[in-house]
Amino acid sequence: MNRELRAAFLGTSYGPPEERGFLAPTPAPPPSWARGSWAIVTAWNPGGGRASGTANARAQADLLALVRRDGLTPTPALNGEGEWAEAALLVHGARLRQAAAWGWRFGQAAVLWGVGARAALVWLEEGRVTGIERRWVVGRE
Repeated sequence: MNRELRAAFLGTSYGPPEERGFLAPTPAPPPSWARGSWAIVTAWNPGGGRASGTANARAQADLLALVRRDGLTPTPALNGEGEWAEAALLVHGARLRQAAAWGWRFGQAAVLWGVGARAALVWLEEGRVTGIERRWVVGRE
């Protein structure tokens, strides 16, 4: 896995715009949305490379339709900040395999999946999980 991409995923923020979460190696108070099982997925910028706004919007709409077709009701979320802020979905009730499949379908390098405050950065490549990094999702201090 690319070190720069890994650093970007580990160092960014995730979740709804009004309450961001961050990945940490140790537990701390989590954001309120970190309950039950959940996933944060995006269809933007496949493989960590820039895609056009039109392509990103189309792919994100397709992801939203797929998640809804799977019987889940996502909440709008964001991955990243500034120029790398990407529209994402927070999906409560998602299973790990579902989140990974959504990520593969849209060419993502990783998805975030968790249960409560325990989070897993799930690395994807060539249609399979290639690694899992366990962290805690924490709120701003």
